[in-house]
Amino acid sequence: MWTLANVITLVRICFTPVIALLPFIEGYWPKLIAFFVFLVAAISDVYDGHLARSRNEVTDLGKMLDPVADKLLLFASLIPIYFISRWRHDLYDIPIWGSIPLWVCLLLIGRELAMTGFRHWAQKRGVVIPAAGAGKLKTTIQNVFIGAVILWFAFRDARKPMGWEHSTWANYWNEFHGGFVAVALAVATLLTVYSFVLYLYRNRRLFTEKI
Repeated sequence: MWTLANVITLVRICFTPVIALLPFIEGYWPKLIAFFVFLVAAISDVYDGHLARSRNEVTDLGKMLDPVADKLLLFASLIPIYFISRWRHDLYDIPIWGSIPLWVCLLLIGRELAMTGFRHWAQKRGVVIPAAGAGKLKTTIQNVFIGAVILWFAFRDARKPMGWEHSTWANYWNEFHGGFVAVALAVATLLTVYSFVLYLYRNRRLFTEKI
């Protein structure tokens, strides 16, 4: 039961409160630590599944823990990102669109909950819905966005103590990084909708066939 892959997944679950709480601490070091912890957690999400399959150690516990870990990681990162961008709008204002819209956070979280419910409903009807390319790409871009925002918070906190407030390169990076975050969020949002609609379309027979 407690295979190496399952242990990695459990560690990822234990990382979630760290990722959720560190960004609220003043200073750039807590944000940097949160970024690296999130990076490890996101990479382990890919690695543990591959490890379980390559070692023929796919277990029911792993199937249960992995989606739980994914959802907790998303909640633990999006919730502080939303509140911090609203709470310190003057410091963490992201170029192009400023604070992260609430509807986007609800869309990203709602999609995961809806997809979990859809998979559970399909499984009861004898159909297993595996992760598809669009869903995997959505997760990747979503993680890029989250990691970039946490790093953005760290950069903004570091500008004053590091003496970068009037630095030319820092001002350039400020615009580039902020624009990158905005683009990543836009792409992640589009993929969130597209991948969910694609899952529904590819499994549309579930809505017409009788059990």
